Amino acid sequence: MTARPVKHSLTLRGHRTSVSLETAFWREFCAIAARDGVALNALAARIDAARGDMGLASAIRVHVLQDALRRAKG
Repeated sequence: MTARPVKHSLTLRGHRTSVSLETAFWREFCAIAARDGVALNALAARIDAARGDMGLASAIRVHVLQDALRRAKG
């Protein structure tokens, strides 16, 4: 598993962007999208719309963490 962030390309509302995420966060982000039946870009756009002044990569990490905590609670 890569400890350093790796750049991944996304398209948000028709515009290309990239996020740098550690492998563990990227894999879980992909798993959440698959589990929810949504495309990665759609999930990223949803997170982007709700992130406020937080960077997109940070917002994705927080989303992944919140999802893991919710699932851990059952």
